[in-house]
Amino acid sequence: MKNLLSASSQNMPRFGPALLQFLVLGLFLLFAVRLWYLQIHLGPVFTEKSRNNQLRIEYLFAPRGFLRDRNGELLAVNEPAFALGLVREDCDDIPATLAEVAKLSGIPVERLKEVYARNKPKVKSFEPLVLVPDMNFETIAKVEGAVVRWPGLEILSRTRRKYNYGHLLSHVLGYVSEASEAEMQADPTLSLGDFMGKQGLENRLDARLRGTKGKRLIEVDVTGRRLSEEQQGAPKAGEEIFLSLDLSLQQLGHKLLDGKSGAVVVMDPDTGEIHALVSEPSYDSNMFTNGLSSAQWAELRDDPLHPLQNRATQSVYPPGSVFKLVMAAAALHYGAIDPKETVTCTGELALGNHVFRCWKHTGHGVVNLQRALVESCDVYFYKLGMRLGVDRMSEFAKAAGFGSPTGIDLPHEKGGLIASREWKLKRFGVRWTKGEDLNMAIGQGYTVTSPLQVARFVAALINGGKLLKPTLIRGEPTDIEGRLPLTDDQAAIIKRAMVSTVEDPHGTAHRVLTPGVVVGAKTGSAQVVHLTEELRRMGDNVPLKYRDHAWMAAFGEQGGKRYVIVALVEHGLHGASGAGPVVKAMLDALFMGKRELPPKDLEGAERPVDVPARLDTVEPQFPEPPTADIPQGAPAQ
Repeated sequence: MKNLLSASSQNMPRFGPALLQFLVLGLFLLFAVRLWYLQIHLGPVFTEKSRNNQLRIEYLFAPRGFLRDRNGELLAVNEPAFALGLVREDCDDIPATLAEVAKLSGIPVERLKEVYARNKPKVKSFEPLVLVPDMNFETIAKVEGAVVRWPGLEILSRTRRKYNYGHLLSHVLGYVSEASEAEMQADPTLSLGDFMGKQGLENRLDARLRGTKGKRLIEVDVTGRRLSEEQQGAPKAGEEIFLSLDLSLQQLGHKLLDGKSGAVVVMDPDTGEIHALVSEPSYDSNMFTNGLSSAQWAELRDDPLHPLQNRATQSVYPPGSVFKLVMAAAALHYGAIDPKETVTCTGELALGNHVFRCWKHTGHGVVNLQRALVESCDVYFYKLGMRLGVDRMSEFAKAAGFGSPTGIDLPHEKGGLIASREWKLKRFGVRWTKGEDLNMAIGQGYTVTSPLQVARFVAALINGGKLLKPTLIRGEPTDIEGRLPLTDDQAAIIKRAMVSTVEDPHGTAHRVLTPGVVVGAKTGSAQVVHLTEELRRMGDNVPLKYRDHAWMAAFGEQGGKRYVIVALVEHGLHGASGAGPVVKAMLDALFMGKRELPPKDLEGAERPVDVPARLDTVEPQFPEPPTADIPQGAPAQ
């Protein structure tokens, strides 16, 4: 038997050493190539990653631009604010850290976990994830003492918007708050924790106010401790903007409407600049900047007085007798009347089986166009509406700027409504009736408009027919959006009637007479519900929610200065007594320098005192209008 352990049986394979050497060499070459690939070919990539592990980018928030009134008074500024962020890669125990933040800040830990989970995908692990966007000094002191024991927590310094007159300008300035996820997706310049304008001018001017963020490189060690800093770009503050608003006028307007609901607009008819835009009731813009709780938001949202609504631009009302200015202009434009033509007002007008009544039950007697405007005669305008018809009334009102937004730089402006045959048929499925012509002619029915639209129309009456875009920015170029379809002579007839409404003791706006100032005005009382016989018998004692809205649209001129003033007081009953004191105080402030509240105005009706009517001229500044040959003190017929 052959010995298996013999020397001849243990000879190595012929190619064994060479194969082994080849395998060792191949393995060495593989490691060498891999080493070259990692260290040489990918060296710059890993170097950059290494630097990123020790260098972090911190964005420096840019101060938001200041907002000032036309005289330089600061309206919106910035103040220091501090947020608490969490750098995830430096935090060993995130759940425990969140629990500690809850103890320090008083915020429920469930809410912090929700914030963390929602924002985690949006923030890199080496960037601070904001947990508490705004900390008071007591919380800051607690966090400062805990930062050493809880790695990953970081106090972030930024600015917070502050409104020096939160209630006075909330509907104009609006407010800022943290950008939402949808807003960040729509705007790549926004990142987590950025604030942006959400309402008012803060929203419309956001790009100009926001500024440009800076950038700083920070070197840290393995524990996240800062070793050095290098600023790569300084933050650039937002633009400082001067508004056209006059703060003292704005303050006066809010005082005049204190305890009421309504709006006041003061406009320069030659430039379109708004000197006051008041809406009451109001709210404090700082509530949104500081962080609004769910309970606070629900209270604002569900308030029956709707303080969030800007009544000057977002609320629309029946214009009542103020709309008679538009109807008079339409009749002159279409040649539907001769200004000298007279109508006899007996206090009512029958149409079919319905009786349309004048506000003065005994009637106004014989009136022409001027007297019909001075005394606000409904019967005259009923007959005017019958002549014009809905097609021409609607066409002219739209050409005069009604039924569409004015274009002011405020969000969510309402355009109101000017009805037409087509609109009613589409909306209700029924045809227009003759009676609706009469209602439309006195500013009732379906017609609704905003105080700002009325102000723009009155401005066009006295500036040569230019329909201007209202602006809230001082010194902006005048933007003419259209022209009033009236000749200068036709506009002068209406202006003269407005002046007579003030200067004639029988005029409905006589109480706004201002010595040394040419003042023209038109009052209006707009029904909000159909008055039953029971409500009619109550007179001025009708419940508040059923009372008419009080309007007054006016202009004043003195020494080359002129302004348009429109006041709307919800449920103020009569234009003269409800809105008149507001207009008179504004006139005194603009032309007499009186910026304080006037003595309490005596309650009075829109109905003028019973004195003889006058058709003689009042103010020689305007061209002489044609007048009817009616004796003074003409009796009612």
